[in-house]
Amino acid sequence: MSILAETFGPLPTPQAQVSNELSGLAGIYQDGVNMMVWQRELDTETQQAVRAVLEAGDNFSLNQIVTPDNVTKSLERGLPNVPEREALIRDIALLVDAYCCLFDIDTAGLRLTQVNSAMCPRFHVDQVPCRLITTYQGPATQWLEEGSLNRQKLGRGSNGQPDRSSGLIKADATIQQISVGDVALLKGERWEGNEGRGIVHRSPAVAAGQYRLLLTLDMA
Repeated sequence: MSILAETFGPLPTPQAQVSNELSGLAGIYQDGVNMMVWQRELDTETQQAVRAVLEAGDNFSLNQIVTPDNVTKSLERGLPNVPEREALIRDIALLVDAYCCLFDIDTAGLRLTQVNSAMCPRFHVDQVPCRLITTYQGPATQWLEEGSLNRQKLGRGSNGQPDRSSGLIKADATIQQISVGDVALLKGERWEGNEGRGIVHRSPAVAAGQYRLLLTLDMA
């Protein structure tokens, strides 16, 4: 049990919430929220930028420590040099600025990855305070509602069995999925007072010949 629960009593059951506004991501500060999603649709220019970058790239992966002031230059150095990329760079710069502002931090750990397989195929929790994640193309992150899982079966608790047969996922559970373009804040185990309550999620399967373009931001 967390210190907060011992002091103030049981915390509310963690849940995901959604907003249609960027400002709604501040809802992650609520004790009962372990995932906050900004639901949005990528504009045509950004979609074209994503396609151009993927067509020009070759399974590229950028891992950088960035600030709101230098992220544009960092991406210009790291992304395939195609004219359309500017729209994607602007969108990522917006998210870096929002993430740093929301958590009052100067730097963020940025990872932008082109992938053709599930990076983390098993359901798990992140050992971080809070991670931003968005999928620009391809299937997006999957997650489980609290009432659909048995946390004791996470990790070693599965005894090496697949998620479907370990008892982690309840029989009547529906696996939830974020949409392409949505921006999600995933509260992890290292958020103060959130021990044992991190959002349970996984990378989706990727079909043969399909690619994902995935962005994550972490506190650096």
